[in-house]
Amino acid sequence: MASQMGLASFFYQKSWDIQFLHGALSFAAYSNEVEGFQHFLQTQDYFFSKEDGFLKDVWEQAFGCVFPNPSENEQIEDLHFFLKRVSFNNSVGDEISFDQNGKLITGLDIDNWVTFPNQSFHRVKVGKLDPWAAEDKMFTIHEEAISWPQIFNQTIPVSVCSKSCLPGYFKKKQKEKPFCCYDCLPCPKEKISSQEDMTDCSKCPEDQYPNKNQDSCILKKVSFLTYEEPLGISLITLALFFSLCTTIVLAIFLKYHHTPIVKANNRNLTYVLLISLLLCFLCSLQFLIAPGNIICLLRQISFGIIFSVAVSSVLAKTITVIMAFMATKPGSRMRNWVGRRLTTSIVLSGFLIQTSICTVWLFTFPPFPEMDTHSEMDGIIMQCNEGSVVMFYCVLGYMGFLAAASFTVAFFSRKLPSSFNEAKCLTFSMLIFCSVWLSFVPSYLSTKGKYMVAVEVFSILASTAGLLVCIYFPKCYIIIFRPERNQKEQLIKRKY
Repeated sequence: MASQMGLASFFYQKSWDIQFLHGALSFAAYSNEVEGFQHFLQTQDYFFSKEDGFLKDVWEQAFGCVFPNPSENEQIEDLHFFLKRVSFNNSVGDEISFDQNGKLITGLDIDNWVTFPNQSFHRVKVGKLDPWAAEDKMFTIHEEAISWPQIFNQTIPVSVCSKSCLPGYFKKKQKEKPFCCYDCLPCPKEKISSQEDMTDCSKCPEDQYPNKNQDSCILKKVSFLTYEEPLGISLITLALFFSLCTTIVLAIFLKYHHTPIVKANNRNLTYVLLISLLLCFLCSLQFLIAPGNIICLLRQISFGIIFSVAVSSVLAKTITVIMAFMATKPGSRMRNWVGRRLTTSIVLSGFLIQTSICTVWLFTFPPFPEMDTHSEMDGIIMQCNEGSVVMFYCVLGYMGFLAAASFTVAFFSRKLPSSFNEAKCLTFSMLIFCSVWLSFVPSYLSTKGKYMVAVEVFSILASTAGLLVCIYFPKCYIIIFRPERNQKEQLIKRKY
């Protein structure tokens, strides 16, 4: 009801049944209670207030009486010009002013009408409309204080511009419309809203992620590449299979160490290379263990050092092939260089340089375990941070340098006589090795989490298996299945 109903109700309060007004809401000019004003009204008497014509009118309307000698009526509009310029604070501190159209600018109280059987009523303040407050606080109402009409016996009436936004959505105010008019938009991908009519969505803690409806958070699962999952089982199966193959090859060479084909391939260097290949296969198993301080320190360091020994051994074998061929020429001084000293120097140099790089890595910025909470929305990835990325690529770069040197030397020696045809096997093995590690870098950089670890493990297994198969399987075939070719005469026979 409008604010004027407060005065108009006196006309029919005595003669009408006002029960239909029970629970009604009306606006009333905002005001505070003036101390002593109620007592003042109760003690006023019209006969002692002859000059107060307004009080006379109030008494006539309130009590239904008519006084003799009514005063002349005055039109309130005739005062209208001066009202435009009126602006003051009343006795309780409220600002009173009028706009350019002469309308009163003031706050409004929201009153709840409560009627009683004796045709009386009481108005309870349940809210207010404050034009000077912030936009979202201009209108306030206390629903719990409202006494609704008795006919509203099912649900409380709702008057809204927009329906409530469900959990998982947030409110966005519609432009140039009241504050209660808004659109319901879904929360962003990584946020939730757990209550209705949320003005914004909130992020989950780092160890949790939003559920499907985005109205609550779920605890993330910790994951890492493990031997219990299909990918891990496949990699560990390959590692153990090639480890077994390497052990068998080493056993064959130890058993037939006295045969010409074993002697011609520098037995000691062959044993070093086979043992380093075996360790390469086994070191890949470190990547399938839960990352910890020790594991993160050991797995990259051991991988770099062991692989350097293996590739240095291949380089030594390749250089030995060339030196041996040149030493067979009459009057050649290369015979003084062919022997254990040369191969030992090459392998030891490769080992020491890589060990120095790894030592610097450990003392500057070593690898460490970390929890990656951002790569996957529904999981936390437990992984090893490489620490210094520069040092990690220095380790790979030095290993690549050894591999490139081995491939280059083997490539230029591939056309030697057939008695020295091991160079062909070495060339092909290093071609596979270099191809695997050249493709490793972009693959490693384009993957995240446990799949990045899987790429490195696969590269270790593939490159090591390439060396084992290309260098030693042909010799094992001759030793086991073609013993007639394992003769000194066959090895010294030259074919150009």
